[in-house]
Amino acid sequence: MFLPLFFAFCGFTAAPSDFPPIRPAHTFSIVARDKTTGEIGVAVQSHWFSVGSLVPWAEAGVGAVATQSFVEASYGPLGLDLMRAGKTAPEALAGLIRADADEAVRQVGMVDAAGRAAAHTGRKCIAAAGQYVGDGFTCQANMMLKPTVWKAMADAFQAAEGELSDRLVAALEAAQREGGDIRGRQSAGLIVVKAKASGAPWKDRIYDLRVEDHPDPIGEIKRLLRTAKAYNHMNEGDALLTAGRPAEAMKEYSLGMEIYPDNPEMIFWPAVTMASTGKVEDSLPLFRRVFAADPNWMELLRRLPAVGQFPDDQALLKRILAVGPSGR
Repeated sequence: MFLPLFFAFCGFTAAPSDFPPIRPAHTFSIVARDKTTGEIGVAVQSHWFSVGSLVPWAEAGVGAVATQSFVEASYGPLGLDLMRAGKTAPEALAGLIRADADEAVRQVGMVDAAGRAAAHTGRKCIAAAGQYVGDGFTCQANMMLKPTVWKAMADAFQAAEGELSDRLVAALEAAQREGGDIRGRQSAGLIVVKAKASGAPWKDRIYDLRVEDHPDPIGEIKRLLRTAKAYNHMNEGDALLTAGRPAEAMKEYSLGMEIYPDNPEMIFWPAVTMASTGKVEDSLPLFRRVFAADPNWMELLRRLPAVGQFPDDQALLKRILAVGPSGR
């Protein structure tokens, strides 16, 4: 009686067991909400191709889901639908499990926007399999080398500092140090969404990263996270510059440049902003570095005045281009 009401309330016509069977994704994952920011996220690693396209689900202002073991992918969207409809994570998970004739091979973790967490490890998940449900997070793992993986993840997550994304990755690293997937490593995924929905889902995803096939997927997801942080600052800088707030834009550009100083993109746009706002002398060393890395940046600078992205000042342009390798 309880379950039909769940699905009828949300407009569902099918229970999870009505969906076609999906491939296995034996893995370890963490689902969590940041108590300070309200951000919600999922991180996962597996010895299976493209685990990030199947296991993690998250929606701003709603919650997050990790569905793994012998995966029923519908747990992701249905779990989010139920939480969006007002069900807590424990209620949503209980309903989905009750509707699933194959719950014994499922492993699922859920956290809602209020930080209520729940997990399920079916009795037929391949050992070592288990879960740890904490305050605002849950760690789950199956087909692990050791039965200590999920507790190690929980300890690392609670001890870690920084953004939610950093703490999620710390949990993955702890799992791997503890022995991880008995088969080894192959892919990883990370999703972090904002605390509240804006009505524009594409703006609500802070990070959505995948490593499809790599000998060190956690190391690679960590590298991508660093890059994503830098580009988030660059994107914010672009938005501020468009809004006519160059001083604030420069701060964001500088943060991006500090995080990823080896990327010419991170140097070029701060230099453009400096030169456009009268700080020409400060911009020249930056332009020199970019032009030395690739002279094509000189040509890009020449094209910016025509579209209003740089002052239409030939003397200024000539002064800057003079620091390039060709001097023009």
